[in-house]
Parts: sequence; C-alpha cells; structure tokens
Amino acid sequence: MGVATQILPDHHRHCENLFVFAEECAQRGDWAAAASAFEHFHDQINAHFDAEEGMLFPAFEAATGMSAGPTQMMRYEHGQMRSLLSQLAAACAAHDGEGYAGAAETLLMLMQQHNMKEENILYPMCDQALAADAEGIDEKLGALLEKGHA
Repeated sequence: MGVATQILPDHHRHCENLFVFAEECAQRGDWAAAASAFEHFHDQINAHFDAEEGMLFPAFEAATGMSAGPTQMMRYEHGQMRSLLSQLAAACAAHDGEGYAGAAETLLMLMQQHNMKEENILYPMCDQALAADAEGIDEKLGALLEKGHA
C-alpha cells in the first residue's frame, strides 16, 4: 500500500535547499542571483502550500470530519510564512541585506517547526485517514508540485 503524503517531506527538503541558496546569494550581495533564487524558492513553496491547501487538507477533512484541528493550524502557519515571503521579496528588491537576513531567520525557524509538525503529526494522520486512495493522492500531489517547476 502506498503513502498519501510520500512526496511531501522530500519537497520540504527541496524548498529548504532553495531557501538556503537564495539566502547565500543575498548574504554575498549578489542581488541578481538572489532575486532569481528567491523567485524559484517562492514558486516552489507556494506550489507546496497550494497542493496541501487545495487537495490534501480538504481530502483529510472530508475523510475525518475534522476541519478545526491540525489543518486549520497549518493554514494559519502558511499565512504567516506568506507574510514573511512578502517581506523577503521586498528586501530582495530593495537590496536590503539586513532586512532580508532578519526575515529569512524568522522564516527558517517557522519553516523548520512547521515541517516537523506536518511530518510527525499531520502527514501520519493523513496517511491513515486516506489509506484507501493513498497512491492516487500522492500522484495528484506530485502533479500539483510539478506545476511549481514550470
């Protein structure tokens, strides 16, 4: 039997690696490279949020009847991260190394905590609740994440 969320932890690592590269470019003051790297990271993390919020979370909520629990918290944290992404984009556009570093540090902490909660709590709950269509869900998630590569 497959795992519904199999692709998502690997995509977390992918996004984290893109984030680190963008931050390294900003630290060097290579703002053209930082802008390009940040745009790629931004596209990928938004594809991740969209796949979870548009497909995984509704499927989990439909299967469990639970809409005010862990998915609500994850959506809230996605909103916090989107706000930090806007701050990073503005700092990058302004070539503001200090502003970028501050927002990046906060985002990194939030991302790490968020990913740990998803991987250790929510994803196992989803895998159990969605076991009957695990492979189909994982394929749909993969297709949604692939759109972020375009």
